[in-house]
Amino acid sequence: MLRVHTPAGPMPCREAAAAQWRMLPSTVAVGRKRWAAAVRCVGANSAVSGVEEAAAAAAAVSGGGKGLAERLRLGSLVEDGLSYKESFIVRCYEVGINKTATVETIANLLQEVGCNHAQSVGFSTDGFATTPTMRKLRLIWVTSRMHIEIYKYPAWGDVVEIETWCQGEGRIGTRRDWIIKDLATSEVIGRATSKWVMMNQDTRKLQRVTDEVREEYLVFCPRTLRLAFPEENNGSLKKIPKLENPAQYSRLGLGPRRADFDMNQHVNNVTYIGWVLESMPQDIIDTHELQTITLDYRRECQHDDMVDSLTSQELTDDDGTNGSAIAKHQEQEHRQFLHFLGLSGTGLELNRGRTEWRKLVR
Repeated sequence: MLRVHTPAGPMPCREAAAAQWRMLPSTVAVGRKRWAAAVRCVGANSAVSGVEEAAAAAAAVSGGGKGLAERLRLGSLVEDGLSYKESFIVRCYEVGINKTATVETIANLLQEVGCNHAQSVGFSTDGFATTPTMRKLRLIWVTSRMHIEIYKYPAWGDVVEIETWCQGEGRIGTRRDWIIKDLATSEVIGRATSKWVMMNQDTRKLQRVTDEVREEYLVFCPRTLRLAFPEENNGSLKKIPKLENPAQYSRLGLGPRRADFDMNQHVNNVTYIGWVLESMPQDIIDTHELQTITLDYRRECQHDDMVDSLTSQELTDDDGTNGSAIAKHQEQEHRQFLHFLGLSGTGLELNRGRTEWRKLVR
């Protein structure tokens, strides 16, 4: 394993990445020269050089006219300016019982890097990446679909690098994709894609993307179609059927907390993920880990609404193979579920989803 020497002795590159990250706030306080000296302690071929270079740049607290948060942030546009990369350390409060990041943590980081990308090109983060024309017309972006695949969950103390970019999605919205890597190994550990539509902030009605708005953001998008997932045979495009009653599992009467509402007075997208998982059977939670989640957002949840979370196992083609031993083993290793979030009492659909779970290896 590549090792990095520090004043405290050698450490693996993964730990070195986290250690260099933690040094950043104090090094900014003592000045650029001291941080540059610390950076020189690390070999030029280190797997954490990307973190160090970004940190050294952020430590230049004078110049550029940037705010302190932007100078401390370990993110920047890539060379062609058409995508954005940022690194994050996984904190102790972002992991679950397995000491790995939760899917809610991953989703929050995706949202954070998307907002920082928008800020880096001059868009406002008041309404999550609104362009000048959108702000003038009181328009905001809202998610219509989110698809996340996690191949390996980062652990407490790991440093992840997330790259994101956006592009047009027909005449009614836009698309944002992400690739998640373990910074220490450069291994791709996850991918995600999403679709967004415009909504009037006052009327809460959807609105078509105008040419003026499109021209404002397309200049920062890849010139040719670039996708985190190939278009053929991938789950991000798969239609989610409505869950049939009665559901196998349910959690009724869930309500949004005040902290669940974002700056758009909108229940945050990540809250819906938590609601979906609330009705998962405990035996699956104990023996499997979430591999893929796809959510279609259908309706807003208001402050006083109560939500019912319903879940049923989705039968796959393998489930009808005459009960063979191979099919039963596959079913135990890999499970798939359909989800429905509806308003208590009326049953109006807020969200429908699909999750895939793999057997947990301990």
